Amino acid sequence: MSKPIVAIIGRQNVGKSTLLNRMAGKPIAIVEDLPGTTRDRVMANVSWQGTEFTVVDTGGLELKPQPTIGQGVKEQVEIAIIEADVIIFLVDVKDGVTPSDLEIADMLRRVSKPMVLVANKADNERLETQAVEFYELGLGEPLAISAYHGRGMAELLDRVIPLLPAPSVVEAEPEIMKVAIVGRPNVGKSTLLNALLGEKRAIVDESPGTTRDAIDTLFDFSGQSVLLIDTAGIRRRGRLGVGVGRYSIIRALRAIDRADIALLVLDTTELVTAQDMHIAGYIQQAAKGIVLVVNKWDLAEAKSTTECSRYIRSQFKFMSYAPVLYISAKFGQGVDKVMPQVCQVYEERLKRLPTAAVNSVVQQAVAAHSLPRRGSKQLKIRYATQAEVNPPTFVFFVNDASLIHFSYQRYLENKLRQSFGFAGTPIRLVFKTRGEQ
Repeated sequence: MSKPIVAIIGRQNVGKSTLLNRMAGKPIAIVEDLPGTTRDRVMANVSWQGTEFTVVDTGGLELKPQPTIGQGVKEQVEIAIIEADVIIFLVDVKDGVTPSDLEIADMLRRVSKPMVLVANKADNERLETQAVEFYELGLGEPLAISAYHGRGMAELLDRVIPLLPAPSVVEAEPEIMKVAIVGRPNVGKSTLLNALLGEKRAIVDESPGTTRDAIDTLFDFSGQSVLLIDTAGIRRRGRLGVGVGRYSIIRALRAIDRADIALLVLDTTELVTAQDMHIAGYIQQAAKGIVLVVNKWDLAEAKSTTECSRYIRSQFKFMSYAPVLYISAKFGQGVDKVMPQVCQVYEERLKRLPTAAVNSVVQQAVAAHSLPRRGSKQLKIRYATQAEVNPPTFVFFVNDASLIHFSYQRYLENKLRQSFGFAGTPIRLVFKTRGEQ
C-alpha cells in the first residue's frame, strides 16, 4: 500500500517541526518508536484511528524582505500543493495574519487540494479565541492548537483523516522487481543508474539536486525484469534550498513506497550522516529490502572495507541485516556486484517457509529463553506461521499479545534470521491473542 502524504507548509517559525514531532511522538501514541527514527527528521509515518499516512515537514518558506512572496517561494508552495495529498497550512496565532500568510492563502484558494488551516501556539484559552482572526484568509474555519503542549492534536488528526485519499494498492507484479535508488544529493545515484544500465539514461551533473523527478527504467537482468527508479536526493534539514528541490523529497518517499528494494547510496567521503540514517529508518518503517551501497570508493584513500564496514554497522545497528557493497559508479568498480546482491535480497523477501519449520524454531527459542510475564500472567505462544512474503510476515498466536515486550520480539526475530536467513530485508512479526481475527 502506498501511504497518502500530508505536507505541513507555512512561513518560518510557526512551529512546523514541533507539529511533526508531536504528530509522530509517543505522547499521543501514534507511531512505534523504531530505532533510527528518533533523530531530527523531516518526515514520519503516522497512524490514527486505524489510518496510516506520512507527514512531511517542508521547512520554513524563506520570504524576501518585501511584503510579497518571491518567485522561488511561490514555486515551492505550488509544488507542495501538487505533490501532497493533503495540506496543513500552519499559521501563528501570536503573530496574527501576516502579509506572507495572505500571499500563501491566495495561492491555496485557487486550487482544489484538501487543506486544514491550523493556528498554532494557542497555548491557552485566551490565545485560542484569537484564532478567529484567520477567517480573513478565506480558507474556512481555523483550528486552534498548541503543538508544543499537545492541545488540539486529536481534533487536528480527526480533521485530516476524512480528507485523505484511499491508500493506493500497488498492483502485484511478481515478475517485475522494483528497485529504488535513494540517498542524499550528489552521492552518485544517477551515475549508478547509468552504470547499471550501461548507458546514459539519467542526466549526471556535479551540482547536487540535478534529478528532481523519479525516473523509471525497465530492463532485463539475467531473465529477471527489473524496474529501476532513480530519485531526487533527499536533503538535510537546513540545506533544502528553494524551488522544486525542497519538495522532491515527497517524490522520493513515493518511490520507496513503490519499490520492493531500496539501494541506499552512501558517499565514501562522508560515510554515514544523520540524514542517511533517517532515510534508512524510513525504508525500515516501510518494510522494504535494502542494500547499502558505498559509492565513490575510488576516493577512499587509505580506508579499508573492514574498517568502514565496522563503522557502518555501528551506525546502522537497527538494520544489521543490510548487506554493504563498495563501488565506484563513475569508474564501474564493483558495479557488477550490485544487481546479483539485489536479486538475492529479492529472493529472501519471497521466501516462504512451511509452518512446521517455523514452529520448530519458535519452540526451540521458547525453550532457551524465559517467556515474558506480568505479575502472575506469563506469555504462552500457541503456534506461529508465515502469513505473507514481500515482506516476510509471521503471525504468532498467543494467550495475551499485550505481554509481548520489544526485546522479546527482537529475540524471536533474531532466532528466525539465524535459522532461515532473510538477509537484506526486514521481517514483520504480528502477535494475535487467541480468538482474534
